[in-house]
Amino acid sequence: MSQPERPRSSRRAPRSRLAWPLRLARSLPVRVVLVAAVTLAAFAYSNNGSWRARGKGEPLLLAHRGLAQTFGFEGITNETCTAERIHPPEHPHLENTLASMRAAFKAGADMVEFDVQVTRDRRIAVFHDATLECRTDGRGKVRDHTLAELRRLDIGYGYTADGGATHPFRGKGVGRMPALEQVLAAFPERNLLIHVKSDVAADGDLLAGRLATLPPKRLAALTVYGGDRPVAALAARLPAVQVMSKALMMDCLKRYLAVGWTGSVPDACAGLELHIPEKYGRWLWGWPNLFVERMRARGPRVIVVAGSGDFSEGFDAPADLSRLPEGYTGGVWTNRIDVVAPLLDR
Repeated sequence: MSQPERPRSSRRAPRSRLAWPLRLARSLPVRVVLVAAVTLAAFAYSNNGSWRARGKGEPLLLAHRGLAQTFGFEGITNETCTAERIHPPEHPHLENTLASMRAAFKAGADMVEFDVQVTRDRRIAVFHDATLECRTDGRGKVRDHTLAELRRLDIGYGYTADGGATHPFRGKGVGRMPALEQVLAAFPERNLLIHVKSDVAADGDLLAGRLATLPPKRLAALTVYGGDRPVAALAARLPAVQVMSKALMMDCLKRYLAVGWTGSVPDACAGLELHIPEKYGRWLWGWPNLFVERMRARGPRVIVVAGSGDFSEGFDAPADLSRLPEGYTGGVWTNRIDVVAPLLDR
């Protein structure tokens, strides 16, 4: 005995969103599909040639930590004490000091980067390391000391270029660790890049509270970058300040990779500063000059960093500058502003 026929459902089974393009492609002659693919590729290529950039001008020079002592990057890790492996000194300046920042601006820097740490008494000290043993004659974490205690330390104590046989800056760094307020007062109209050396949200909130007292014109010349949490906390309170963190930059660039071939810049990129390692920049639509121009139109400042960008490598020698493309007008990260600026007629 035959089974009764089941009633058919009035609802159609859901189909993939790609079903109709695939069916269309299968129905078209192969030649048409190939022509369309080639046409699209040609458009993407011609629309993203760096030569299409119309902007002119000089690159922006960013002096990392002011004018500082340099060191080799071979074998370096996050645990390396860089003060113990400096090159033989060619100038008298120590990183993150007022004197090093003045020297950097005098040498031709357009912008100076410096590092900040929060102290036990909720002040903001200008210092790179989270601990004191590498560079100073102090011990322990920066955040376990008051600003007054930190100011009594010798921040040049640990520097050596010969494995500890000599210490050329020992005794010359006492009282030279500045507070954030001192830097802002010393350079009231200069472009400054503030690096929050933690991933603690409260540190970003504290910094935002200090900067919130400044007039809009001054805030426009400041940029803050660092850990995802403190930068997000600061951006929530001070949306007018240009910022950068790894999370924000990756979100911007992932979206740009998807749509940048059309010439569009995603909203996620607006108001950021982008630190682009030269090793990876070539994968970005329009790199370098057209990319810089597109981003500038939406607000982001583009800074190119040497190598892979892992350990603040910079364009520090004549050979490094030869890798910059002709007509480049973005930012250049350097650890030797005194060497690089004269080569660019600054």
